[in-house]
Amino acid sequence: MKQSGTSALLQDAVLDMASSVASALGGGGHAPDGTTADGGPPGDLELAAARVLGADLMLPGILCGIPPAADRLDLAARTLEAFPPRPESPPTVRWSHWALRRALRLTDPSGTGADVRRPPEPDAAWLDGAPWPFLTHQLAVLAPLALPGQDCAPARAARGRTLDVARGFVRAVRRRDWLQAAGAGRWLTLSPDVPETLGLAAGLDFVELMGGDDPRVLLQVRAARLIGAGAPV
Repeated sequence: MKQSGTSALLQDAVLDMASSVASALGGGGHAPDGTTADGGPPGDLELAAARVLGADLMLPGILCGIPPAADRLDLAARTLEAFPPRPESPPTVRWSHWALRRALRLTDPSGTGADVRRPPEPDAAWLDGAPWPFLTHQLAVLAPLALPGQDCAPARAARGRTLDVARGFVRAVRRRDWLQAAGAGRWLTLSPDVPETLGLAAGLDFVELMGGDDPRVLLQVRAARLIGAGAPV
């Protein structure tokens, strides 16, 4: 099916943002500043792309200590304001919003960009007893929550089911779902008792080799490596 012009523009904007973040995580560039080409405030397309990328928009500031520009803080704050979760929003949407608020608090503790008080966690009951393929899929969607030293209900679910997430990682690789594999791999870098037989480091190398042309995959793999190397938060 052919993409509409709007959806194609949004996808391109998301990939551009992800590419810039991945470059910053690799030490080769800067994360997006959230401005439009004319230097004005972010428009609808930039806000929508930031909503899709979510908390990973702020990842260079969290994992690499790169001070976020005021424009990027403004983009995150405006995204939170523009897309509040609705009562009928699925859990992943509510958690993604929570994750972006937490990321803004971590990178802007003064709160100059927005109200960054820690909100109550959304409900996580939908993960309780979830079959391992579904659990892995949901955790991969919520990979921006996977940060060292930062606890939350999905993180506890991932830690409590390391073997299931490892099974999901292998399944995603076999299915050539590189984005899901990269997200699951990011969670596994934070998980206890990951089987040595999994070969996680080599597995992430393979995911990057096969799927790294997608900047979203590259972002997750580089984040996983930084976390695995002990990046502080």
